[in-house]
Amino acid sequence: MAPLCEKASQPVTLQPEIDAKDAAEPGLPSHSTVSLDEKEPEEEEGEDPWDLPELQDNGVKWSDLDTRGKVLRVLTSTLKLVLLLGFLYLFVCSLDVLSSSFQLVGGKAAGDIFKDNAVLSNPVAGLVIGVLVTVLVQSSSTSSSIVVSMVSSGLLEVRSAVPIIMGANIGTSVTNTIVAVMQAGDRNEFRRAFAGATVHDFFNWLSVLVLLPLEVASGFLYKLTKLIIDSFQIQTGADAPDLLKVITEPLTKNIIELDSSVISGIATGDPAARNKSLIKIWCKTQKVTNLVNITVPGIANCTPDALCWVENNITWTEQNQTETINLKKCTHIFVHADLPDLAVGLILLALSLLALCTCLILIVKLLNSMLKGQVAVVIKKVLNTDFPFPFGWLTGYLAIIVGAGMTFIVQSSSVFTSAITPLVGIGVISIERAYPLTLGSNIGTTTTAILAAMASPGETLANSLQISLCHFVFNICGILLWYPIPITRIPIRLAKALGNRTAKYRWFAALYLFLCFFLFPLSVLGLSIAGWQVLVGVGVPVVVLVVFVIVVNIMQSRCPRFLPSCLRSWDFLPKPLHSFKPWDRKVTLAMTFCRTRCCCKCCNDEEKDEMKGDESLEVYDNPALSIEDEGIVFATSL
Repeated sequence: MAPLCEKASQPVTLQPEIDAKDAAEPGLPSHSTVSLDEKEPEEEEGEDPWDLPELQDNGVKWSDLDTRGKVLRVLTSTLKLVLLLGFLYLFVCSLDVLSSSFQLVGGKAAGDIFKDNAVLSNPVAGLVIGVLVTVLVQSSSTSSSIVVSMVSSGLLEVRSAVPIIMGANIGTSVTNTIVAVMQAGDRNEFRRAFAGATVHDFFNWLSVLVLLPLEVASGFLYKLTKLIIDSFQIQTGADAPDLLKVITEPLTKNIIELDSSVISGIATGDPAARNKSLIKIWCKTQKVTNLVNITVPGIANCTPDALCWVENNITWTEQNQTETINLKKCTHIFVHADLPDLAVGLILLALSLLALCTCLILIVKLLNSMLKGQVAVVIKKVLNTDFPFPFGWLTGYLAIIVGAGMTFIVQSSSVFTSAITPLVGIGVISIERAYPLTLGSNIGTTTTAILAAMASPGETLANSLQISLCHFVFNICGILLWYPIPITRIPIRLAKALGNRTAKYRWFAALYLFLCFFLFPLSVLGLSIAGWQVLVGVGVPVVVLVVFVIVVNIMQSRCPRFLPSCLRSWDFLPKPLHSFKPWDRKVTLAMTFCRTRCCCKCCNDEEKDEMKGDESLEVYDNPALSIEDEGIVFATSL
């Protein structure tokens, strides 16, 4: 037994090495994002995380391959290209279904929001309503069409609709921000992707901060677009081409089809639209107009230029009545489902987000495997290289034209910006090149709206076209403010700063989405409903505080000697008010608690089952071996 005791005592003498840092901070788990930041090799001094990564070719060169290898290389590349196009197609279709699901969940609520004309007359409330409605329906085209229909029907003035169009411009950028969150797996990819997505947000918000007060004070957008319409004899034209629908409709029409006129009907006050479902049941209908006999109170109420007669003291007249005949049902999977719009919307929301995330991951993996060697070098040079001197400044404007043209082709700025976001993440497109592409996308989505407005009837053509032109001129003015002079390209610097922050604290991306697109617009809307006195009383102190903090931060980094000693740093404040580290510790502990309560419970159950199995096996072992094993296990547990 002596050898047994000596052998068993060896594991007992082992003492775990305690790291000094862990001893200093026992409450900080080993998987905290704070420790990850310190271990990240990409963030060492001397390395710029915004430099595009070198996409190196680790495979065999083409010249070193035999005939069989070359055939396999060509077949593999072709298969990857086909898979990439297939996943890109499913990605676009999932965005379309995601938009439909948001309309099912919040479409009628969006129509109700637009009904309150008293609130819409407030420009700030109109702005946040445009943001909220576009986030709810996930389509600036849908929210803009609602605004156009309300202006055409006389429920909303053009001047009051301009801030709503600005808000729709902001709300449409939430889609590519959600897509960027899907790339949170790799820290540097997430940094670049989130910055590439939020540069769109910052451009829209900064443009609104400058142009909305100017519009309220002078009405320059309204007056300029009115002058353009009055100067040209614009005739009703053809509808905008719907090239993207032609490609995606064969799949999406078998999943869901919506009747978007229901949302417009609710917004314009149609009582019949309230009880209608957004899910389209009959895809082919025919309207038949018949001349029928009806009774009226008297001859004065007879239809003009129609036969009118009295029979048995009852006045009769003839009137045209239109009846809708249902001819053919739709073929989507929910046509026979007896489910409310909310249930169908939630089902489609979950499925579309799953498909979106899966397709995005597979697209990034395929791009990483395809963009190697000379192919990567050529693509990066074409996309990121400027024209030779002295025409280098033209490169960005060419990118704006390309972005506008591509968005005009696919008819969706969300689809285009969401498609280039993964390319920014993996380092194929720099954020400096993605910025003008995004600006061009803003212009492209307005040109399709202009063509659609030109297809309106003659009596509503002027108002519809004026709203579309307001959207177009707003984006042009934003580009003139934030692009031509390099020093004014503030959205790029802000997006990079936010990208660095979200790369360090990844949970901040979800907080940013919640604050910018839900909490802030809802708060401003609530204050606007309470009255302009409440809005001014709460909003002005908040704005003054934000401006003060921004000015002090700039002076702390540039010229701290001009500040009082107490304001040269924020250390006098509690740490949670000027640092994310305490919040990161709380979030990490919360995630650890969830992991230990959910995941580790299952792991402990499995370990108990294994221990039970080991105990049952000991009955058949040699007694001496069993005693020795017990000693080792006991000593190791100590």
